[in-house]
Amino acid sequence: MTHTRVIIFSGGSLYPEFLDQIQKDDFIIGADKGALFLIQNNVHPHISVGDFDSISEEEKQIVSSSSGEMLDCDAIDKNLTDTELAFEIALKQSPTHILLVGGTGSRLDHTLANIQMLNRALQHHTSLTILDKNNYIAITDSTLKVNNLGYTYVSLLPMTAEVTGVTIEGFEYPLKNATLKLGQSLGISNRLIGKKATVTIGSGLLLVIQSKD
Repeated sequence: MTHTRVIIFSGGSLYPEFLDQIQKDDFIIGADKGALFLIQNNVHPHISVGDFDSISEEEKQIVSSSSGEMLDCDAIDKNLTDTELAFEIALKQSPTHILLVGGTGSRLDHTLANIQMLNRALQHHTSLTILDKNNYIAITDSTLKVNNLGYTYVSLLPMTAEVTGVTIEGFEYPLKNATLKLGQSLGISNRLIGKKATVTIGSGLLLVIQSKD
C-alpha cells in the first residue's frame, strides 16, 4: 500500500502543536525520541526506527509496545542517522510528499544533514518539507508554488554554487531571470503579498524558507 503523505517525527525540537499537522491518512514514522514524543501524546506510529540511545530502556519498551512496527538499530554499526533511516522508510511508501518535524534543533550538524536530504527527495521525485516552530523549508529545481502559511518572511538560498533564471511572482520584492550565488544574501527576507506565490528557476537547487522570529 502506498500513502500520499508520510510524516516523520524526529528527535530534534518538538512541540505539541506539531501534532496538528497529522492528517487522517498519513503514514506516521517516529525516529528515536520522536517516536516516544508521539506515543506520549497518544499517537501510535506505524513504524518507529532508530538506535533509541536518547531514551531509557523503559521508554524503549513503551515505544516497542505502542508502535505498529519497531526497527531497532545498533548505535555503533549503523551508517545513517535515525532521521535518514526514517527517510529511507518513507521513500518506500512511494509518497507524493514527506513532512519532517523535529528535524531541526540544537545540533547544527543534524539540522544541516536533514536540510541536505531535501535534495535527495527531489532525486526520488518526491517533495520533502521541514517544519519547525519558526521555519518551513522547501527546495526546488524548477517551479515551486508557495502558499502563505502565516510566516513573516520568505528567503531564497542557493544550494548550489549558483542558481540561474530566478523569477518570483507574488512577492513584495520581485526578481526576474536573476542569478543567486552561494554566499550572497540577495534572496533573504522577502515577503509575500498574497495567499500564493511562485518561484521558478532555470538551473541549480534553491531553498525556499518561510520564517518568523
